[in-house]
Amino acid sequence: MPGGGKSSAGRQIAARLHWPFFDSDAVIEHKLGCRIRDFFEREGEEAFRDVEQQVLADLLATSRAAVIATGGGAVLRPANRMALKAGASVVYLRSSPDTLHRRLRHDTQRPLLQVSDPRARLRELFAQRDPLYLETAHHVIETGRPPMSTLVAMVLMQLEMAGVIDIDAAASPVDPNPGS
Repeated sequence: MPGGGKSSAGRQIAARLHWPFFDSDAVIEHKLGCRIRDFFEREGEEAFRDVEQQVLADLLATSRAAVIATGGGAVLRPANRMALKAGASVVYLRSSPDTLHRRLRHDTQRPLLQVSDPRARLRELFAQRDPLYLETAHHVIETGRPPMSTLVAMVLMQLEMAGVIDIDAAASPVDPNPGS
């Protein structure tokens, strides 16, 4: 969901694992040469979803380990859900619509939230997308209000327990210069 912490947590997880981090929305903006909001207003949601699908396919096609934060609507297309489920270990950072509203109440950049009642819009998005996120995810982390460091630790623990990562190879959050 928008405001779920995907980019913030993703950056920290990637740093801990010494993996590259990709925010699919940033990659899309680079490819488009403009802000998503501007493209969305000019070309519409369907055209945006076409670009998003191609960028996601390109990011998943790489053979190296990486952390990818997708846009909240990436799961709307069945092709994206299938590609994510088959080509990645998907972690869904699950937050209630009210928690998301608290985080995003002053946001002016997310096109889908520029409506008269953003809280109601978040509830609609959650009702539509939560089943799709649950279908796609290999791991679900209820975010609530933990500090980012706790959320990152929870994700890393889930991935370690699933055998996706070796946490002993990850950088310590306490020692920013391991081995020196």
